[in-house]
Amino acid sequence: MNILSYIDKQELRALTTADNWQAAYVVAVNVALVVAGFALPALWHHPIAWILASILLAGRALGFAILMHDTAHLSFFTSRKVNQWMGKWTFGALPNVPYAAYRRGHLEHHRTAGTGADPDLAFVSGYPATRASLARKFLRDISGINGIKGIIYQFQSTDRGALYPFFVMHGLIIAALWTLGSIQVYACWWLGQLFAYPLLLRLRVMGEHGGVPDHMDRDPRRSTATTLAGPIARLLIAPNFVNYHVEHHMAATVPGYKLPTLHKLLRARGYFDVAEYLATSYWAVIRRCTALNRNAAKRLTKGARGTLDTMR
Repeated sequence: MNILSYIDKQELRALTTADNWQAAYVVAVNVALVVAGFALPALWHHPIAWILASILLAGRALGFAILMHDTAHLSFFTSRKVNQWMGKWTFGALPNVPYAAYRRGHLEHHRTAGTGADPDLAFVSGYPATRASLARKFLRDISGINGIKGIIYQFQSTDRGALYPFFVMHGLIIAALWTLGSIQVYACWWLGQLFAYPLLLRLRVMGEHGGVPDHMDRDPRRSTATTLAGPIARLLIAPNFVNYHVEHHMAATVPGYKLPTLHKLLRARGYFDVAEYLATSYWAVIRRCTALNRNAAKRLTKGARGTLDTMR
């Protein structure tokens, strides 16, 4: 389905034009949330503060990964070089996702979405899953099993240079916390990676492509889904407008901060009249991705490898 069936060329041109001021605002919000994540346990010496900080920082790891995703499409800032530099040295550096490798794989996902050649298909082909299978997946996420796997994978890059942005970024964080006398709260980052990030990542992936009507349909209305997200979901599971995923596959060069506008236009013009394209919450996503034993999907064993392996 061509997006120009619903919006005209002038509207599309406006939507695909990056806005550096909007981009800067989004970056500032994300940075402020990272600062808040470390400040909370530094100022409130209580176990609850550590738990909340770890969850918040896990959400920001996902948030920075989404910002890197936007720069991988070269659509977040007006400058190609700024997109590439920020994607590598800032956005990808915090969650330790190598920019160049991610960009290659993600653009291939967009080129082949809705076909058997999609490298990300293996991560979602198992949905809908049985209730027992989904419960086991969630248990592996929150128990730290998948978190350990994810952390190990982060440092298995064959290109040592790909890790430099991570060491620079985290070195700066450690230096700042050391200077402020709160080096101990740096542990919250890794607690979040162990116990919260895998679950948040899984729910995000489920919301985008899990349990959709037909993975083999090139029409993103059939192979992709959009999820309406409340404040908590936007903070943790769907940061930086990533929940507008049908819209993203319809027009991948629309920067994330303009996807809500695109969503409103498409919705007003009847694009989402069929409910299967749109989940009203992440609880609805979980229900969509859950099946009785006899309806469980057949999981693919081949496909892309990487941090999303824990999604299987």
